[in-house]
Amino acid sequence: MLDRLRQLKKDFRTGAKVTEGIQSAMAEKSGDYGYTILPIGSRGREFYKQLGEQGINTSTPVKLAGALGARFLTDAGTDSSRGLYWRYNNPIQIADRAAQSLLGPKFKEYSPTKRAAIGLATVGVPVTASLGTYDITNIGELGRPKGYAQSYAEEGAEDRRETSQAVPELIDRFVLGRQGRPLKFETAKEDIPDLTKKRYSNYMNYLYNDKGPLGIGIIKGTTENLQGEPEVRIVGFPVGLQAAGAVAGGAGAAGTLLRQADKRPSARTVAAVGAGGAVAGALAGKFLNRAIASAGQSDLPSTYEYDSMMY
Repeated sequence: MLDRLRQLKKDFRTGAKVTEGIQSAMAEKSGDYGYTILPIGSRGREFYKQLGEQGINTSTPVKLAGALGARFLTDAGTDSSRGLYWRYNNPIQIADRAAQSLLGPKFKEYSPTKRAAIGLATVGVPVTASLGTYDITNIGELGRPKGYAQSYAEEGAEDRRETSQAVPELIDRFVLGRQGRPLKFETAKEDIPDLTKKRYSNYMNYLYNDKGPLGIGIIKGTTENLQGEPEVRIVGFPVGLQAAGAVAGGAGAAGTLLRQADKRPSARTVAAVGAGGAVAGALAGKFLNRAIASAGQSDLPSTYEYDSMMY
């Protein structure tokens, strides 16, 4: 029995030392997410590949436990997995990564400044305008989206569509990407004439009570938001078909240009093509949204009691 315990201890330490060796060898290599224990990104996948090459896998559970234990400690000490979470906790960041995949390797040949300009035209501006966190047509109310309150409305105000602090409101909406909270039903209906109490009730339940498939609310979706359109929320940020269309259209158009061009086109040309594709994709997503919303509205009764009104 004692010999068995000694062997287990030895195997555990062996696994930990293998991890230390792999990480030391990879320390100078470029890659993403540092020392995450998750098999995601180039360094994460390379780590598990090298573990397998050194004979550490599920058939050697004690060595594997030692290897993963060492990896976990390194991950926790370097905030690698937490950094991965922060990198993907916003739809714009996710859209940017998706766009880079669609743009392809030639995109990396441009200077950082030109890549930034292409990214803004292709993804940044069209996607942020399509997420629903602000309404570019509602300049008089600082971009407040229809059906939602101002974050800095006067305390106790009857109509929370008016704000008392313009600068923090603009920062909240355009910098932090906060949509605000839904208005009470009667006021929201003034913004959205076809809004029914049933749709409003269902959406409020989804927004505040639905925890999503993971049970923690990080990602969840509904077939009808306040406008009656499909919506996914990623860490609280809304994403609809219009935003998805903008990413696919913008990055797809620019990526196609880069792949097919014999010579590297100017950044201005790529940005223009990407912006055009993004607008086309966003319009296609918006058209599909409206088609879905129109198809579902006939099933919604106009009278449905919802007793707990917000604001």
